[in-house]
Amino acid sequence: MKIKSKNGTNKKFYPLIFSLFLLGGSFLTQNVTAREVDSDPTIQNVMGRETVSLDGQWGVIIDPYETGYYDYRYQPSENGYFKDQKVQKPSDLIEYNFDTGPTLNVPGDWNTQDDQLFLYEGTVWYKRTFNYLPNENERQFIYFGAANYEAHVYLNGELVGHHIGGFTPFNTEVTDHLNDGQNTLIVKVDNQRKREAVPTVNTDWWNYGGITRSVSLITVPDTFIEDYFIQLDPESSNTVKGWVQMNGSNRANQTLTIKIPEANIEKQFRTDEMGIAEVEFTADLEKWSTRNPKLYDVILEIPEETIEDQIGFRTIRQKDGEILLNGEPIFLRGICIHESRPFGGGRANNSADAEVLLGWVKEMNGNYVRLAHYPHNEHMVRMADKMGILVWSEVPVYWTIQFENPEVYANAERQMREMVDRDHNRASVILWSLANETPRSEARFTFLSNLAEAVRELDSTRLVTAALETQSRGEGVIGIHDPMEEVVDVIGVNSYCGWYGNMPPEQCSDLRWESDSNKPVILSEFGGGALQGYHGDENERWTEEFQDAVYESNLEMIDNISFVRGTSPWLLKDFRSPRRPLPRFQDFWNRKGVISDEGLKKKAFFTIQDWYEKKKQEWEE
Repeated sequence: MKIKSKNGTNKKFYPLIFSLFLLGGSFLTQNVTAREVDSDPTIQNVMGRETVSLDGQWGVIIDPYETGYYDYRYQPSENGYFKDQKVQKPSDLIEYNFDTGPTLNVPGDWNTQDDQLFLYEGTVWYKRTFNYLPNENERQFIYFGAANYEAHVYLNGELVGHHIGGFTPFNTEVTDHLNDGQNTLIVKVDNQRKREAVPTVNTDWWNYGGITRSVSLITVPDTFIEDYFIQLDPESSNTVKGWVQMNGSNRANQTLTIKIPEANIEKQFRTDEMGIAEVEFTADLEKWSTRNPKLYDVILEIPEETIEDQIGFRTIRQKDGEILLNGEPIFLRGICIHESRPFGGGRANNSADAEVLLGWVKEMNGNYVRLAHYPHNEHMVRMADKMGILVWSEVPVYWTIQFENPEVYANAERQMREMVDRDHNRASVILWSLANETPRSEARFTFLSNLAEAVRELDSTRLVTAALETQSRGEGVIGIHDPMEEVVDVIGVNSYCGWYGNMPPEQCSDLRWESDSNKPVILSEFGGGALQGYHGDENERWTEEFQDAVYESNLEMIDNISFVRGTSPWLLKDFRSPRRPLPRFQDFWNRKGVISDEGLKKKAFFTIQDWYEKKKQEWEE
């Protein structure tokens, strides 16, 4: 298992390795890494700590020209909106006012809260005031579940944090920036798409802008438990291994106690000079599984702090073409999900949303979800832990990002690290996905291979995958052929027979599949679209009957593919996409969901439900 370094990041510096590789190993003198991110290493298990919620109504300023950030010479201003200046005398010229302008809900996206912002991409400034009285020997951090895409965080007029990436958490220490009493928090959020970003300019989902997940003020003691990784050793069914990272002036030579009361476990460990305690002990623990999602209360204690989490213990491996959960072969009966609210558009962002979405998966007889195409909110993976649903989690290395650009790689690896850091104690998460439908090239292979090496350094207890595309080898034959087959543990394949291309749905069942690998394969995407409630002939596009015919034939095809060990059709619920403008049938919705944007099930939902019931019986689950 990976042991973290002093600052909570990996000892191995992959962005530099990657850049040297691309330049033939020559030594670089210029800085080739991504723009420095000012946020601190992410604190683990924020939901289990002492926090003050900063959610609610925030004052906002819409700033398409970024007037609040740049002066008229387009240089960063020292007197921008983050100063929150007030008129002191009648002659003062201050051309903004948070307090008399509009407001937006946090968490939430701005696109679905204001019709004028439906298509807006650019900068919005957010302001929230709060009262706080700091105590001695305590430290405070402001934590963001996510803000899309680039966030500058100001507290009482000072820049305290900066983060790039729209789907991963970040926090910044504000202990020395808090006032006794009232404090003003201002966040500049910019969701402009950029060619050099991750994801890049071209996606098939709505670019929801804003502070899309919860914000909280975290209080911790001077020395606290920053992060921990407590999991079963993948090579053992009764050995728990991992590490705990302390943060603070007294982190060295600390006594750490780990308790699992239900299992009568109480073990003590000592931290090294870096504040790291390596953990290993044997325990007879009931295994977490899809049939029995057992979670244990795990307590971590140091003299200054006690943290409690709910952790499941299981192993996941692949061997001889099988996916092994706790040593037993399993077939993943799943579906893809975008982070879209169950009813309507906009970002899903709370536990109730997660319960509805994953409840539909259970109703479908599913045991697995692919969270596409970016890390979803923490409520989703914690609810999956409780409900016994396995999770494929992915970073937005999507389609045609700049694989030759070292800064893009550094950004992608950072987002991968932040995703893994947040969820590495979640039993439900079994697959870290590197990418989706990326075009083959030498630069892409190098990029994704290094990303795979980085994620394995972070976490050796889970499997690595990527959603690849198929190649036809001849008439009636579909071949899986991609250099990434040798890199990943589980091969994901996207294939849209009967929807894209000229082949009618009824011919899909006659296709024969071949694979050169002995690794398990997941059909990570397949399916077609339909407007819920629109009925007609099964040869008529957009009818529920057409979508259902696509599924009937594809599922029959999959029954004849001997090496498939899981499926995640595209997808559970209709979602917003600017690539789908067709009036009446799409209206900026991707209609490939088997549930409509209003939460109504289409015919294909029940076809999948029946097929999964048969698979459930076949695999005796």
